Amino acid sequence: MTVDISLVNTREDIKLSNASIAWRAAQDIADGAYVNLGIGFPEMVARYQPPGRQAVFHTENGILDFGEAPAVGEEDWDLINAGKRPVTLKPGSAFFHHADSFAMVRGGHLDVAILGAYQVAQNGDLANWRVGAKGVPAVGGAMDLVHGAKQVCVITEHVTKNGEPKLVDKCTFPLTGVGCITRVYTSHAVIDIVKGHFVLREKLAAMTVEELQAMTGAPLHIDGPLADLVVPDL
Repeated sequence: MTVDISLVNTREDIKLSNASIAWRAAQDIADGAYVNLGIGFPEMVARYQPPGRQAVFHTENGILDFGEAPAVGEEDWDLINAGKRPVTLKPGSAFFHHADSFAMVRGGHLDVAILGAYQVAQNGDLANWRVGAKGVPAVGGAMDLVHGAKQVCVITEHVTKNGEPKLVDKCTFPLTGVGCITRVYTSHAVIDIVKGHFVLREKLAAMTVEELQAMTGAPLHIDGPLADLVVPDL
């Protein structure tokens, strides 16, 4: 599918920040849900839980119900998440061997996993560990998460730094998982994956469907009401 790079460039000026994307994803996490957040950008989702809701966050290296990052100078470097960032413990939280942590993942005990992506295909395939020859030497725990969690979502920029679409007809990078993604939160839209198609649910009000389609590497379908993507100032 041909992408009009001129449209991509003009629409980059209205994109959501990473914080805003993370906020939007956090609004869909149910109270009491057990949630794993991918390393890096997805970790921001934990900052934006809606009032009156409290998710239980899990990390593959063996912590359940960790809290906010400690203040600078108060870090305990024996207490870190899977991304090697320091965390705190909430009352009632626990830590355990990583084998037990992966037993939770593989046993289907996580409600949601939220990951980053290099590419997401319209059939739900995910590529998020290697870009061509560049990347870590192995896919890691994400391949367990994408098939162990009950729902797997992605947060990502809509296009790459070079203006190429991240939402594509078929992934060209090595896959993390096959047919595993159900929803994508991007810098411009919220898109579900339904029966092998991208279904547009929300978009920035300042752009048209045609402009969004020009930034997307596979057809966008609309099968119901289309809402504006609205986030607070963060």
